[in-house]
Amino acid sequence: MAENKKILALDIGDQWTGIAISDSSQTFVKPFTTVSLQELKPFLTKILTEQEIDTIVVGRPITLKGTISKQTEKVIKKKEELENEFKQVKWVLWDERLTSKWADELKKGISKEEKLKSHARAAAFILDSYLMFLKIQAEKV
Repeated sequence: MAENKKILALDIGDQWTGIAISDSSQTFVKPFTTVSLQELKPFLTKILTEQEIDTIVVGRPITLKGTISKQTEKVIKKKEELENEFKQVKWVLWDERLTSKWADELKKGISKEEKLKSHARAAAFILDSYLMFLKIQAEKV
């Protein structure tokens, strides 16, 4: 596990991308922001200059049966496009099967502004599960 570097998570949708970030110890996660898909590249350019980030985890939306959907293909294509543009960081595709569902549960009966924040919460769920995986891998060594 990298020392003193943060990890960013993206929950890429058709219109919005939820973003979460870890602390530098890669222990804690916080929902960071939600940006439109058109604002994603400028956002990444800015945050990668302002924060010490070495990994970006992208939620991979596969079906509950484990199959690939059209949305999966769109996200993989977008991830590859971003990876080609931002080569200074490691890119990871991460299973997000239940994270959007969990975030959706939190947005029942809330305002439009709060619904936008739910995208960042979904990214936080993705990042939290990835950090848990890293911790388990480190314990095996």
